[in-house]
Amino acid sequence: MNSSLRPGPSRWRRAASIVLAAAWTHPETATPPSRPPPAEGFRLLLLQRSPHQGFMPSAHVFPGGVLDAADRSADWLGLFAPHHGPPGFGLGPAPFSRAAFPSLPHTGDSNTDNTGALPEDVAFRICAVREAFEEAGVLLLRPRSSPPGPAPGPGLALEPPPGLAAWRARVRRDPRHFLRLCAHLDCTPDIWALHNWSAWLTPFSRSATRRFDTAFFLCCLREPPPVYPDLAEVVGYQWSSPSETTESFLSKEIWLAPPQFYEVRRLANFASFSDLHKFCLGRASEGLERWLPIILVTADGMVHLLPGDELYLEDSDFLENLMSTEKKTEEIMKEGKQFHRIVIHNRHLYDIHVTVQSKHKHVYPKNSVVSKSHL
Repeated sequence: MNSSLRPGPSRWRRAASIVLAAAWTHPETATPPSRPPPAEGFRLLLLQRSPHQGFMPSAHVFPGGVLDAADRSADWLGLFAPHHGPPGFGLGPAPFSRAAFPSLPHTGDSNTDNTGALPEDVAFRICAVREAFEEAGVLLLRPRSSPPGPAPGPGLALEPPPGLAAWRARVRRDPRHFLRLCAHLDCTPDIWALHNWSAWLTPFSRSATRRFDTAFFLCCLREPPPVYPDLAEVVGYQWSSPSETTESFLSKEIWLAPPQFYEVRRLANFASFSDLHKFCLGRASEGLERWLPIILVTADGMVHLLPGDELYLEDSDFLENLMSTEKKTEEIMKEGKQFHRIVIHNRHLYDIHVTVQSKHKHVYPKNSVVSKSHL
């Protein structure tokens, strides 16, 4: 195997994404439901990006976006007071990120920097909540009068305020208006409902012009909130379970990037909404595992290698490199035993192979291999 070096370093931007999982049961009405409840008992919110977006056009994604300096502003301290404040804001002692590899260069992004009045785990949660409002009109807020600490059960999105469109337009123009909206509603972002889930770095590819260091949080909601796509970045949405999402992807109804597909398949481990919520609470002190996929280009496809895989190399050269081989994917698979990888056969056919043990009380997806008849 060899590597292919691209001249010049990538520009990194820090971002946050939120996986919204809503309980889904039979409606108590005489009218038959339009579709049966999912086997898993919950559905995930997926937003369809505009085909005019420069990054992942038309993809289905979880709500999220780039961290802004406004998300780390000292002005938030007054809104969280008197119940919550430094150092932990009631979030507990969890480390925000556990990964020492790779060490990223300074982002150089004018919208934010590596300093701020708020801890990273608070600022990234505020970013995720703000982006859910901007893109989907979903307000994950909590009254300031609420008791300190996390709520005992799943959360509930706030009813959209009068003038939703006007508020959202202001926030889109200037993220500082999100704090003003929260103050107007006498609420804070419900940072305690966002559970540490994962963190992904955009892998190197020759066509990549933007790369992101993205924290993923999971939020369990008692019921699905109404969704109002902004019709700019986001042109559509759907609520679908992990199994429904997988089927939509394989049937080419939607497209998922490899990290989103991996997370959907990871969530397929949970047989019920209550199991998922209990799991999130049980690993609250574990923080985020931060992964840089390394792309291995084979003679007939591509493999995304993840930490723990026998071919994965913790080498900073692969921040700006691909791995390549003249062997076919099938040959590579037959030669190995210790797998943590996503095999990309084509745009709508991924396999996940996992034989390694998960870490930090998390779960990895079960092996997900699609029949060769789909090839």
